Amino acid sequence: MGQLSFFSAQIDQPAYDDLSGLLAAHGQASRSDSGTRVSVVVTQVWRAEALVDEITATGAAAEVVYTDEGNPIARTTHSHELDDLHRRWSSGAVKSMPTGWVPSPRALRLWTIAAGERDGDRFLLGLDPHAPDTHPALATALMRVGVAPTLVGTHGRAHALRIAGKRRLTHLLEYIGEPPATPEAAAHWPAVVGF
Repeated sequence: MGQLSFFSAQIDQPAYDDLSGLLAAHGQASRSDSGTRVSVVVTQVWRAEALVDEITATGAAAEVVYTDEGNPIARTTHSHELDDLHRRWSSGAVKSMPTGWVPSPRALRLWTIAAGERDGDRFLLGLDPHAPDTHPALATALMRVGVAPTLVGTHGRAHALRIAGKRRLTHLLEYIGEPPATPEAAAHWPAVVGF
């Protein structure tokens, strides 16, 4: 009889703090009198729809809208419940990762949905090109959960954390769980192949 496998993100209780995974990627938190809105522009509609499902599970209201150029955006409505998240991820007007941040399984899942991409037998987690000071700290944050990445982004490549090797990819998958239930997601989800 095979051993049952439980994915951390699928047994972890959803929480507002999980939205920090969007901020670890290229998402933004904006504050107004109505509260904080967290949003992220993504490259494919499936990503936006999957993010809205994940965000809604935390208890925050969310929707898909589009930029003037037609790119999908997953965003929350304004809420004071998200104000603390904004405070922790901001240093003045600049995005800043909180000291000692450790991504929850669901935060890393949101990051993967928003900015993850297969790269042959490796996996890339996209970073915010407008917040380069967060990149080394985010690499350290992944190390805290046992996924040691390499920071890439030179020679014309987009800034990302590259995860390579069977053990690291397996651990990442155990942490974030199965891909969203949409046919497009599986092709972009981490996979342990060629080992």
